[in-house]
Amino acid sequence: MSPSWVQHAIWWQIYPLGFVGAFPSETPPGPGEHRLRRIVDWFDHAIELGASGIALGPIFASRTHGYDTTDHYRIDPRLGDDGDFDHLVAEARRRGLRVLLDGVFNHVGLDFARHQQAPHDESSARWFRGRPGRFHTFEGHSELVTLNHRNPDVVDYVVDVMAHWLQRGADGWRLDAAYAVPQQFWSEVLPRVRDRHPDAWFVAELIHGDYAAEVTAARFDSATQYELWKAIWSSLNDGNFYELDWAMQRHNEFLDSFAPLTFIGNHDVTRIASRLENPAQVAHALVVLLTVGGVPSLYAGDELNFRGVKEERYGGDDAVRPEFGAPPPQLDPSGVQIWELHRYLIGLRRRHPWLHNAKTKALRLDNRQYVYETRDGDDVLLVALNIDDKPLRIRLTELGAPQGQVVAGSSAPPPETLDAVVVEPHGWRILSPA
Repeated sequence: MSPSWVQHAIWWQIYPLGFVGAFPSETPPGPGEHRLRRIVDWFDHAIELGASGIALGPIFASRTHGYDTTDHYRIDPRLGDDGDFDHLVAEARRRGLRVLLDGVFNHVGLDFARHQQAPHDESSARWFRGRPGRFHTFEGHSELVTLNHRNPDVVDYVVDVMAHWLQRGADGWRLDAAYAVPQQFWSEVLPRVRDRHPDAWFVAELIHGDYAAEVTAARFDSATQYELWKAIWSSLNDGNFYELDWAMQRHNEFLDSFAPLTFIGNHDVTRIASRLENPAQVAHALVVLLTVGGVPSLYAGDELNFRGVKEERYGGDDAVRPEFGAPPPQLDPSGVQIWELHRYLIGLRRRHPWLHNAKTKALRLDNRQYVYETRDGDDVLLVALNIDDKPLRIRLTELGAPQGQVVAGSSAPPPETLDAVVVEPHGWRILSPA
């Protein structure tokens, strides 16, 4: 069972190396620049947004983008040193923010000590799949060497690394490329880490397959909900809410066994403002994210209406992993609107913490108009999404409620109790049934 604090978790996710301008960089910074502390400067921004935790991308020593780890016990010198990490944790704690680390335990970089020793040391060679000169690599990336997860020494190493940083103040781990690692490895590692840190949370990066079965077998607490992510933007672009409803039904099934990590953006995908063909529909995507069950994660910059397209080429991630300057951000009118929308909807989520466990049910479904109930026990909200060119007219009695109040929407909500609502073309509403 996940620790109780997760029920209230809303993550603000960042990619540290890009965020502080350490990668890509013509002249990589050294530890003396203490760039990790620049992230701390944005903690108050995260608080104002409504986040309760900071989900960090990789911060451990590596050669390039952070996912080619050189030393899991060392802060990347381009970011700083142990003292900078301690400062980050202390400042997060002072503000009541949780800290999630990104652990790359499927593969390591070419500079990893055991890999350097492998050609001359049989014990080190057994840390990897294959043989020296022909080690397996991750998804064809020659600079990412796959660990041998059947080796007890690798199991012990990963247990120790995870426990080390939890002891130093982290609250949990995102497990990168967890889908590529044998389930048995995780089922051996995670219970041992939990024995030392029972309040830690572990979320696996899964991109396909049977999420619920994977979570159960591998002993994860959660998994990345890529199915829902894809359905949100795809259904909006295609004018096909049937796709979204199908994904929501699947999401309900996942909630029977775990609370997925939900998102509409992260460091690996095109930003939602660039992905959607109609920029006005960012609001609809955000409404879905913050009214379904699970653990929401907001990718830094999405709340500021940042754009960026991921491309399948070397450096293709750079556009979605930009450097952030010093706060506060300077916003144009559209950026202000998106920022305020994020703050309001995150605030609504925090005022209704039961949404963590909520399941949805379609009340009205058409290609371009969708009304669903989100409920946990007696707690319920009604959500109406309209991406059509014609209004969506709703009588509350048709939805099983005699009356209701608008608590949020694309037009100013009237304060009185209503028995009918009209959602304008390309608008949305969230209602509380009376």
